[in-house]
Amino acid sequence: MSSYLLGVDVGTTAIKAAVFDAEGAEVGSHSEEYSLLTPKAGYVELDPDTYTSTFASAVRGVLRDLSITSKDLSVLGLSAQGETMLCLDSDNNPIGRAIVWMDNRATAESEELEAHFGRPAIHKTTGQVAMDAIWPAAKILWLKRHQPEVFERTAKFVLLKDYLVFRMTGRLVSEDSLLCSTILWDINTRKYWPEMLEYLGLTTDQLPEMAAQGEIVGALNENSAAELGLPAGLPVSVGALDQACGALGVGNAVPGIFSESTGSALTSVTIVEELALDSAGRVPCFPAAVAGQYMLHNFSTGGMVMRWYRDEFCAAETQIEELCGINAYYLIDQEVKQVDPGSEGLIVLPHLQGSGPPDLDPYARGVIFGLTLAHKKQHLSRGIMEGVTMVLRRMIDSTTQLGVNVEEIISLSGGSKSDAWCQIKADATQIPVRTLHGAGSAACRGAALIAGVGIGLWETAAPIAMSAVEVDRTFKPQPENAAVYDQLFDRYLTLQESLKPLLQPAQDPH
Repeated sequence: MSSYLLGVDVGTTAIKAAVFDAEGAEVGSHSEEYSLLTPKAGYVELDPDTYTSTFASAVRGVLRDLSITSKDLSVLGLSAQGETMLCLDSDNNPIGRAIVWMDNRATAESEELEAHFGRPAIHKTTGQVAMDAIWPAAKILWLKRHQPEVFERTAKFVLLKDYLVFRMTGRLVSEDSLLCSTILWDINTRKYWPEMLEYLGLTTDQLPEMAAQGEIVGALNENSAAELGLPAGLPVSVGALDQACGALGVGNAVPGIFSESTGSALTSVTIVEELALDSAGRVPCFPAAVAGQYMLHNFSTGGMVMRWYRDEFCAAETQIEELCGINAYYLIDQEVKQVDPGSEGLIVLPHLQGSGPPDLDPYARGVIFGLTLAHKKQHLSRGIMEGVTMVLRRMIDSTTQLGVNVEEIISLSGGSKSDAWCQIKADATQIPVRTLHGAGSAACRGAALIAGVGIGLWETAAPIAMSAVEVDRTFKPQPENAAVYDQLFDRYLTLQESLKPLLQPAQDPH
């Protein structure tokens, strides 16, 4: 009988479940959405029951329309967002809401931790290039300072995936790729960071035990089996971070491949076989989905700026979409194609929410530079795409400076649907850009593949991951545009650096 694998990806605003066959091909998927809660500025939360009920709906939904039954499944694997944190009491019940990863209430605590430990020590120990308010270490310190009664009641500080695994198996267990950005974990020793725990007032007993990515950590218990519509005893894999699973799911499983996702954020991943800590402190390093591998993983503002542009400046395109069904982004794409590379000197810095690695700067801001009377709306449309592409080129350059050879770019998420944007990326980097069929289930596939390795279905995940992907479109670099983009890149970097003194917060004269 054929083996089928269930992969579930717990995203920021939706949970997707997908089933794959023994060749890694998708046979069906189903998504369920939910809305985050923002009770105050900077706060982003969600009730734990919303996660568990949505998880169950997604799993039940994917099986509803398939010809296979739940008894045909061999394993369940998880992919999940990092940094979303829950506090559990002595009975392992949640205390209040989960603090979602993008919650930035702990800015002051983050700055305190960075001042105490220093960026070099944080990077050397955890692989992350700096502290950030979204990291759980900062959130725990915030709780200690602002909600001491919650801090004192908390028996376990866990991440969202840890809690879901516990619900299904009874074990509170995490793994390397997810722990990496807690700033509680040492990427070198694969143990918790003693000095950080001491500063926060934590013990290892208050944190999950550790497993390897994809490891089978238990069997589905009776209660969860009933909730999910799955057989009790089904093996459960601990899975891995969504970005790690997503990279594996699109075949980014060996060095030389560079995947980028242009969605609400611009992220990039490339695989390395050994721990690679950037001596310049620019590029974060995470454990990959495959235990023993690592990934260089940059992230910054990306498609968010295009969505902002559409919502604020493209009323006509939006109205056409509502009346005629022609996608507004497609119409913007047609405008972009009317403009020559370089946008006639227009430069856009797309940092609407600061810039991330490799040019980490929380004070960076969006800039439109070089406007003249000759510029029209379509120049701005292209300028935004080119600006985000300059960030992508910075990510590639900082990666290659670590000795990594980038031979192709796999483009994912909403930005990959734009032919104009994909061609800009190919021309600006002079590297082929490819899009894939079925990339929307990449994180689910990656989770399912490492779970399959966990139950012994395959010896390794890389070959099956690379054979399961199907190229949709390929955009070849146009050499005649290389010089234009080299010049734009130099001007972009000069502008970005020149503006830093103007964007730093004013010093208090007292």
